Amino acid sequence: MSSSVTDQLVDANRQYASGFTDPGMDARPTRKVAIVACMDARLDLHSALGLDLGDCHTIRNAGGVVTDDIIRSLTISQRALGTTSVVLIHHTGCGLEKLTEDFRTELELEVGQKPSWAVESFTDLDQDVRQSMNRVRRSPFLLHTDDVRGFVFDVTTGLLREVPAVSPSPCR
Repeated sequence: MSSSVTDQLVDANRQYASGFTDPGMDARPTRKVAIVACMDARLDLHSALGLDLGDCHTIRNAGGVVTDDIIRSLTISQRALGTTSVVLIHHTGCGLEKLTEDFRTELELEVGQKPSWAVESFTDLDQDVRQSMNRVRRSPFLLHTDDVRGFVFDVTTGLLREVPAVSPSPCR
């Protein structure tokens, strides 16, 4: 009988725990940064950003979109655990670029209940990063909104590209 993926993960944890030693850290990230990113399995944020265990808070969801729950996590990260910087990371080839809000309607038709959440799909990656930066900067719950920067991670090259907070003006 084959084991489930969850069984494999539990087995891997037993192996991990057999050599584990408590690093003696607390929950406060040493670099005082919270990173909000997409949940996409291709993003290895710690490796891509040169981070070690304990350096940051990593908050992930579909699209890396700043939703109410992301604001909740950032608020706790800042007010209770001392972070002062926020890095937002979206990425090329994101599945939310292919979805629309019709996804909610399809779910409602299938299960008989409309989801209480928005899909937060987008077609312009840079504009969605800017929207997320603005949501963080405008939140009344966050203490530190000066050091908020947004990036697009290229899944084919591994490079980050910074998105300016304001869209460049078209040439006249």
